[in-house]
Amino acid sequence: MTDRHDAARAAFEAALAATSSPEPQPASGGSARPRAWQPIPGDPESDPTTRDHEPDAYDVARQIVLRQLAMSPKSRKQLRDKLHQRNCPDEVAEAVLDRMTELGLVDDEAYAGMLVRSQQAGRGLAKRALARELRTKGVDDETARATLETIDPAAEREQAERLVAKRLRTLHGLDATVQTRRLAGMLARKGYPADLAMAVVREAVAAAPEHQRD
Repeated sequence: MTDRHDAARAAFEAALAATSSPEPQPASGGSARPRAWQPIPGDPESDPTTRDHEPDAYDVARQIVLRQLAMSPKSRKQLRDKLHQRNCPDEVAEAVLDRMTELGLVDDEAYAGMLVRSQQAGRGLAKRALARELRTKGVDDETARATLETIDPAAEREQAERLVAKRLRTLHGLDATVQTRRLAGMLARKGYPADLAMAVVREAVAAAPEHQRD
């Protein structure tokens, strides 16, 4: 999945470079015809000879999508919503997004994998919370399910144990019941199932030096 994401990024950078290339200057006197977009091979809608002097809806949509992707990776739904906000006709939006998908610039599978990895590493989220994140970002259920199935249950438990150990240090001196409640609540908010959360929390609290009997 990482290789697929890298390939999509390389394709995006190439397309972005093409759209931002300088216009050729006239040999003498006249003015160059302004162009908003360099043609994509095999895409008749991107051919400047087919456009009049009015802004071309396909060109405008492409530029919007490329600018959005330059800021951060996004799902197809996020890009579709942005085009809708900019009053882009639905048929234009879908045609442009289809073309960007063919080029590998829009790839919900790669996006879902990236999002899961970043949210696991940065926030310690578990499957249930990650599923909410993917749904919020517009990733379809089938793609989300396939991505979440790659998560190793053992690695998820180890992640929960690290979170509890770190948080438990800040709860030193509190009653064991209070510690247990707060730790379990933290794991619940991060999407860990109740049985796993309680098992990890009870083990950590019981093993804490302050609760060891002399």
